[in-house]
Amino acid sequence: MAHTAAHLKDKTESAEFAALLDGSMNSQDSFTGSVVKGTIIEVQSDAVIVDVGLKSEGRIPLREFSMPGQDPELRKGDEVEVFVERMENRDGETVLSREKARREEAWVELEKSSEKGERVTGIIFNRVKGGFTVDLGGAIAFLPGSQVDIRPVRDVSPLMGTPQPFLILKMDRQRGNIVVSRRAVLEESREEAKSDLLDNIQEGAVVQGIVKNITDYGAFIDLGGLDGLLHVTDISWKRVNHPSEMLSVGQNIDVQIIRYNQENQRISLGMKQLESDPWEGIDLKYPIGVKYKGRITNITDYGAFVELEDGIEGLVHVSELSWTKKNVHPGKIVSTSEEVEVMVLEVDMEKRRISLGLKQCQENPWEDFANKFKVDQEIEGEIKNITEFGLFVGVDEEIDGMVHLSDLSWEDQTEDALKPFNKGDMVKAKILDIDPTKERVALGIKQLTEDPFEGAMKGMAKGAVVTCTVSEITPNTVEITVNEGVTGTIKKNDLSSERSEQRTDRFAVGEKVDAKIITVDRKNRKLTLSIKAHELEENKAALEAFGSTESGASLGDILGAALNKSDEKK
Repeated sequence: MAHTAAHLKDKTESAEFAALLDGSMNSQDSFTGSVVKGTIIEVQSDAVIVDVGLKSEGRIPLREFSMPGQDPELRKGDEVEVFVERMENRDGETVLSREKARREEAWVELEKSSEKGERVTGIIFNRVKGGFTVDLGGAIAFLPGSQVDIRPVRDVSPLMGTPQPFLILKMDRQRGNIVVSRRAVLEESREEAKSDLLDNIQEGAVVQGIVKNITDYGAFIDLGGLDGLLHVTDISWKRVNHPSEMLSVGQNIDVQIIRYNQENQRISLGMKQLESDPWEGIDLKYPIGVKYKGRITNITDYGAFVELEDGIEGLVHVSELSWTKKNVHPGKIVSTSEEVEVMVLEVDMEKRRISLGLKQCQENPWEDFANKFKVDQEIEGEIKNITEFGLFVGVDEEIDGMVHLSDLSWEDQTEDALKPFNKGDMVKAKILDIDPTKERVALGIKQLTEDPFEGAMKGMAKGAVVTCTVSEITPNTVEITVNEGVTGTIKKNDLSSERSEQRTDRFAVGEKVDAKIITVDRKNRKLTLSIKAHELEENKAALEAFGSTESGASLGDILGAALNKSDEKK
């Protein structure tokens, strides 16, 4: 009986132990794949030893306790949550994971945030194909490159390693995929900022902005939800050829709201308005007639711009660049960035214009010429140019005088008078006029000889009667010559005192007639004559010479006697 009782006792104890062992094994198996709390019993250089209440401790790599951009702070005795992967490895250790525990924790919280549409905090820690990886407190998410920012970002490195808000776009726990967006957060903030900006915007306010885009005509500034245009003319008081000279994309700047159109929400911005206007009191600072030094900033077809100081430019018109170079592009007289001395000619405060002169700071060769030479003085020079209206002759080192076509020959006033002359020929001329104000020297070549017309014109004055030779007949005029060197015209109605005799066909070329000079055109060397006026004058003289009809002589007798007397003279 005793043996039997002992046997039963041993059997019972064995069954209880087996049950206990089985329960223990089942209990341990239930740990696998779950998150449990453990206690750190040792922190090594590369690992952390954690006791989770099982028969063996677990070893977790130290790096699993590190957050991106942060060093782990662990001490012996700290409680941590870990994920039990399996009970033992080949070294007899429980296989634990801090990363998986964090991931499991994170997924639960992230799913809640995703359902509510709340923002989550994460850290961009690596670049991958098409975007970046983000640590969301243990769960790894994908951030597409297009979702990083509202605008394309060239350098993402400043964003990496820094906690930032994200919105979850998509979650798939089965596949372990999470897609997030930083851009969506920025757009939400941008809309909020835009609404605040529109509520508080007012002209004259100074705001901060970021240079978003640069064009030839200005720059678009992001004011935080709303863009404004900073025109190139409002960047600085001084000349800005291109906005990129002063601004760069991404630059933070202070700007003033110049204009705001509520209908289309267009905002015009200014930078120079934040500085004092250099044009105030400019007329006192730059009095007319005073010389200043400046720098050539721009050259155009019509002149050169000279910077006198920051924000103050004046224009040297092409006519004020040189005393002598008149048909030359300004770029051949001055060059960009050249330091020059200029004189203030005019200041227009209203139009913000300063007219400058470059030649006024140099000796005036026209005045020097006027001091050295006199009118009627003969000079000799080289023909520098020939045009349809005359010759340009070099009379000094820098000055050309002009011989007008009408001053080449006494006999020929047409372009044929230019034929004997060639560029480069040396010619003599007489100075006809010197005008330093108009920068002109008039020369004459025909004036070197006597005018043959003057000799032929002796005795020919208005009212004189001359004997002419018919040279040409037209339907309305009779052309004549006098003394071979003078020509004239008798109009049809001046051919006779009798209306019936006012016909040009009564005359023949070579026929001689007497006529009275009506006008003398010395410039064109031509006379206007009248046979009619001559006849009327003769009739009047006949009446005075032979008395009136009371003496018994008829008017016909008197005229007949006058005509006979005239024929006798001939």
